[in-house]
Amino acid sequence: MSTTARRRPAEHGWFSSSHSNNGNQCVEVRFDGNTVQVRDSKFRRNTMNTGLDEPIITVDAPLWTAFLHYLQTARRHPDLVAHTSPDGSTTLRHEDVLLHFTAPEWEAFVAGVRDDEFACV
Repeated sequence: MSTTARRRPAEHGWFSSSHSNNGNQCVEVRFDGNTVQVRDSKFRRNTMNTGLDEPIITVDAPLWTAFLHYLQTARRHPDLVAHTSPDGSTTLRHEDVLLHFTAPEWEAFVAGVRDDEFACV
């Protein structure tokens, strides 16, 4: 069964939380059929990454939905793990892909999760 987002930009591409500063430092999400992709917008800005494959987490919609529920209830999902350090920075891990977010980036993403900006229906 294919899923669609409740809130998604008209171009159906990558988007970030309405709580982010709309700069180049945010958690970006894209819905693609029955999969959800997550990336860190900082990767493309860093010239040291030129020519490197961009790390992107790809999960199916049911796993993503479960992950969002876990975030809202302050629990850790076993397959898509968000580890927040004492300074508020967060590492998101799925299988062998790691994404690193600053405290403001992750806070904006979680605020968007609470507002159902990243939900699949």
